[in-house]
Formats: sequence, structure tokens, C-alpha cells
Amino acid sequence: MNKTKNPSAEKCPKRTSSASLNKNNRIYKIIAVLFALSLWQLASMAINSDILLASPISVLKRLWEMIVDKTLFPTVWFTLSRITLGFLSGTALAFVLAVCSARFKIIEILLWPYMVTVKSIPVASFVVIALVLINGAWLSTLISFLIVLPIVYTNLLEGIKSVDVKMLEMAFVFKMPFKNRLRFIWLPSVKSHFLAAVRLSLGLAWKSGVAAELIGTPKGSVGNALYYAKLHFDTADLFAWTVAVVILAVAFEKLFVLLLEKAFEKAVKL
Repeated sequence: MNKTKNPSAEKCPKRTSSASLNKNNRIYKIIAVLFALSLWQLASMAINSDILLASPISVLKRLWEMIVDKTLFPTVWFTLSRITLGFLSGTALAFVLAVCSARFKIIEILLWPYMVTVKSIPVASFVVIALVLINGAWLSTLISFLIVLPIVYTNLLEGIKSVDVKMLEMAFVFKMPFKNRLRFIWLPSVKSHFLAAVRLSLGLAWKSGVAAELIGTPKGSVGNALYYAKLHFDTADLFAWTVAVVILAVAFEKLFVLLLEKAFEKAVKL
């Protein structure tokens, strides 16, 4: 007697295994963070000087004080809004330029020296030049834009070029509609390249944006707060702002990548 297989039962172990693996990864990451904090605390106790190395407890206390006296969120919003604007603008322009470069080789050739130059010039040089041209309040927007543009452009162009030519030829022969070509050929090929570019450029946008603020010191920014903390040898304040930036950058990256993955899934299912 033949037994019928239940497809859902076959898929269940895989789903359970994947969920268990993700749960274990989260636990390991939490343990790694706690271990790093323990090492930090031990190093602080060994040095025994808050000026040289503030303890995690001092930093958390300072963070709480920033929240209570309402200095943290307005300052963080100032920097977040400007870096986000620079990142989104750079990503949007990179997308347009990558599509145009993939379609017309001459555009790729013409853009090559600009992309190479932008990737090679140090952030400090950009900041000094930008300070002459624009208001310091928008410095982090311009710098994050310039950092993101070549990274996303290069990865997207590579993703577009990696599309299987035979698949495109088959789609042409069978007169597949553009919508289906986009869903089944272009998007799956570009997705991994684009997400990798976003992950890399987001972190660099935050680092370069805050570094630009640290040099330009626009009032009300995280960079300005870091500058004054360094000026007054307030290590707890310095670490508190750094921790705030790290948490914000990681959270923003996770959220943005998650939204992009959902957008790709929805686009393929349309």
C-alpha cells in the first residue's frame, strides 16, 4: 500500500532547523556583546582612570542623563536625517547611472574617471573642499552622498552585467513581457549585489558623515558633541555618543535591509 507524502510535513524540519539556527545566532551574538562589555569593564578597572577609559557603567549612566535632559534625541535626529538624505540620494542616483551605463557603454566609460576619483579621495579632503562650497549643517549629507554613490553604482552595474545572457535571449525569443523579465531575470540577479552594496555603504555613510561633522562641527550634530567631549577630556561623554551612533547605525541598517528584502519579495510576486 502506497503512503502519500505530506509536502508540508517535509518542509517543517527545514523551517524548524532554520528558525533554530537563527535563534542560536542571536544568542551567540548576545553572548559576544556581553563578553566584549566584560572585557571593557575589566580594562577600565585595570587602568582605573575615567579620563583614559570610561567604564561601560559610566557610559550607560551618561547615556541615560542625555535622554533625561533631552539632548540625545534632537542631536541624533540632526545627524540621522542628514546622513539618511545623503544615503538615499546617492543610492537613487547610483541606480539611474548604473542602468544607463549598462545600456550604453559610452556612459560607463565617461563615468569611470569620476567614480574612481570619488572612491580614492580621502574623506578629510572632501570635507575641507565642501566647507568652502556649502553650509556646514549639510556637510554630512554631501559626504555620505559621495561615499555611497560609487559603491552602489559599481555593485549594481556588476549585478546587471551578471544577468544570464541565455535567459535574456530565451525571453526575447518567447516574447516575454518586460514585467516578467524584470521579475524572473533582472531582480534575482541584481538583488544580492544591491543588498551587499547597501550594507557596505550604510556603515561607511555613517562613519564618513559623523567624521565630516567632527571636522566641520555644525551646531546640534553628533560630530559637534564628539568634538566638545574630546575638547573637555570627557571620555564618558565621548563613549556615550559613540555607542549611540553604533546602535543607531546598526538598527538603521537592519531596518533598511529588511524593508528592501520585503520590497524585492513583493516585486517578484506581483
